[in-house]
Amino acid sequence: MTPYDLWYWPGIPGRGEFVRLALEAGGIPYRDRAREDGVGEEGLMADMAARRPKPFAPPYLVAGELVIAQTANILLFLGDEHGLAPEDRAGRLLAHQYQLTVADIVAEAHDTHHPVALDAYYEDQKPEAARRAASFREARIPKFLGWFEQALDGREWLVGNTWSYADLSLFQLVEGLDFAFPKRMAAVADDIAGVRALHGRVKALPSLAGYLASDRRIPFGDGIFRHYPALDRA
Repeated sequence: MTPYDLWYWPGIPGRGEFVRLALEAGGIPYRDRAREDGVGEEGLMADMAARRPKPFAPPYLVAGELVIAQTANILLFLGDEHGLAPEDRAGRLLAHQYQLTVADIVAEAHDTHHPVALDAYYEDQKPEAARRAASFREARIPKFLGWFEQALDGREWLVGNTWSYADLSLFQLVEGLDFAFPKRMAAVADDIAGVRALHGRVKALPSLAGYLASDRRIPFGDGIFRHYPALDRA
């Protein structure tokens, strides 16, 4: 097949990483366009500006004549087109529901270090970030991950008898929270044993092993998941 074009910011994993994991695990050919030589952020901005209708923001996937934006929407498309979600309607909708819930907590994780303004530095909003992070640590992390633990209900995967893109996204969520809030994640580990086990199963998928060990896997740092020691407590 003709490779898809994935467009996302070249220097951060961010929301684009959820799409990359699905493409990699599914063995789906794609080009990570902004990371190609001579393209970069300027090429991304130029391509996005030329699209009609214009995506609101990256990531977006170009599949022939289709331009598909929003992470959950891209994954819904890939799930349908490449068998990364159940075939039955209920299963497809449930996988999409889980993905939208991941999107909710991802947004909340980001807002722990930018609670007031996205265009201001963390250093300009430290008191507000401390308050927001405390609530996120103490209430929201256990609520979201506890809900996923109940959703698993002792099963290996969220939907059906094999992995779907929803499992990959839960893996990436845990990876990000482990980086940003290692103390808090260690404190709640016993309460999310099923989620932790799923994380391990995704990490061990043969189709992901090469990617996870490669330099194409962008490390955390800037972006959604950031580790500020002052924001992390058990």
